Amino acid sequence: MQSAAFAIAVFQFVLLLFSLSFHECAHAWMASLLGDQTARMQGRVTLNPVYHVDPIGTLLFPAVVIFGPFFGFHLPFMLIGWAKPTPVITRNFRKIVRDDNLTSLAGPFSNLILVLIALVGLIAMAMILPDGRSVVSASFYVALGSPDTSNAHPLAILMSLGIVINLSLFFFNLLPIPPLDGSRVVRNMLPYNAVVVYDRIGGWASYLLMIFVGSFVLRLFLVPTLVLILTVLLHL
Repeated sequence: MQSAAFAIAVFQFVLLLFSLSFHECAHAWMASLLGDQTARMQGRVTLNPVYHVDPIGTLLFPAVVIFGPFFGFHLPFMLIGWAKPTPVITRNFRKIVRDDNLTSLAGPFSNLILVLIALVGLIAMAMILPDGRSVVSASFYVALGSPDTSNAHPLAILMSLGIVINLSLFFFNLLPIPPLDGSRVVRNMLPYNAVVVYDRIGGWASYLLMIFVGSFVLRLFLVPTLVLILTVLLHL
């Protein structure tokens, strides 16, 4: 049981690393499409995590949350993470506000694309496998933290974890906390004086807001969405 739990933890970490790389690659690709080649010239239009890793947000914090329980300590935080921000020079855009918003939102919506791909995969497994609905629902419960892996399928667990992780990243990155993507959209709607104040939020204040406020707000959106997905899977 402990070995199965550790394997699932490794799945989580690898999936988070991939999802964050996919997220930042989407930012870089969209910026390039809209006229700013800064990120492309720095090699950021890639899924290679080496180009996107942030030591704290990609490695340290997620590793502590995921693997901490195996060493006797539990953090009361949701599994979230962030990568090295994609460089964007907005003056290279044809329509600065519109294109900056599109580039900012490309990241969260890339995570939503991964959610939909994984969901389609689970639905296909539920329809194809013998007793597929039971296998898929059991696997989804494992992704939500159930220790019972008896009727679960490794691929279904992987896709279920992909849904949980990418939904978390989707909602998390839409929060209006600098430097998260939602803050760029909010910033573009603020008057100049408010922007000056807004831009002062940074450093450790941002980290604390992301970790504490982000974990609380995430539960408000993530839990009902996961319940909805599980309901769909149970009634296929």
